[in-house]
Amino acid sequence: MGTVFDQPEPENLLELTVIIPARNEEHCLGACLESLVAQSDEVFKLGRDWELIVVDDHSADRTEEIARSFTDVTVMQAGKLERGWTGKANAIWTAARKARGRWLLFTDADTVHESGNLHRAIHEAVRHKVGMLSYSPKQWVSGLWQRALMPLVFCELALSYPPTKVSDPNQRVAAANGQFLLVEREAYRRIGGHEAVASKVLEDVELALVAKRRKVGLRFRYGDDAVSTRMYRSTAAMIEGWTKNLALLFNNALALALWRALDIALLVGLPILAFELWNGRLAVRSLQWLGVGWVLLLIWLRNLFRYYARVAKSNFGFVDCALSPLALPLFVVLLYRSWFQHRVLKQVSWKGRTYSGG
Repeated sequence: MGTVFDQPEPENLLELTVIIPARNEEHCLGACLESLVAQSDEVFKLGRDWELIVVDDHSADRTEEIARSFTDVTVMQAGKLERGWTGKANAIWTAARKARGRWLLFTDADTVHESGNLHRAIHEAVRHKVGMLSYSPKQWVSGLWQRALMPLVFCELALSYPPTKVSDPNQRVAAANGQFLLVEREAYRRIGGHEAVASKVLEDVELALVAKRRKVGLRFRYGDDAVSTRMYRSTAAMIEGWTKNLALLFNNALALALWRALDIALLVGLPILAFELWNGRLAVRSLQWLGVGWVLLLIWLRNLFRYYARVAKSNFGFVDCALSPLALPLFVVLLYRSWFQHRVLKQVSWKGRTYSGG
């Protein structure tokens, strides 16, 4: 296939191009850029060895102004959003075609990068001989519903997309996190760039699938040592975001909702039933039913242990995992809502735009 970049290959490529698509991100873009600009030092200097591009995706707030306040940061306007493209893919593609880096890092405006992580990420990709490296960032949460719901979602992600299987070229499972997605220039060309996933709402996972099919090498891991993020600033934004994504992340979203509803029934129903038996309120007062109450309690404790063993895979702290049962009803509703919008209504909304679902 021909080049996917507008311009001829530069004679002297830079080591890295960092691309940030940003739509109405005034609340978080500044912290993201500060953490990235701080990566520049005497060894790996911004403007000499790497470039940083912010693509303003038709923002209605101070996103562009904030981006332009940083020296050595290139600011572009996203191209016209054509039919069949999502806003994020279009914004990234605007910059990717003009990128000059041997490596391209796509990262979101709500991320904060640890010192030296850009250099280390490139070395990690080279060491593991992969063309695509992605980190799942450390998640910062606030408020009861975020703290309770996010561990539920991320434990299911960890179970559905085990990093060891994702990183194994002999396994079909593929995943990536668009909050930190590093791709080697030639690998990006081979997979067709974001043009290949132009219409996909979950463009990061789709890119990972293409990368596995094209055998460019994929590595995926939890990257708390490299990058962190606060995905949602409000409960409303969290609900909108997971409604957009859950049915795409989990093909069995409706079945998963039923299983988590069963968790609710077991975690809540078993101790209530045991208590009723102990107090003789079920009109069965024989001694053998007192024993059944203890059996039910033991079953409940076993289910509770298995529940927390599963949620611990989310990489969230103890308190957040302990709060997670409170969000089980919300998780069930969001799984159903996402399934309904994608499979029945066949459309989802995000950041003021509506996209085709299904």
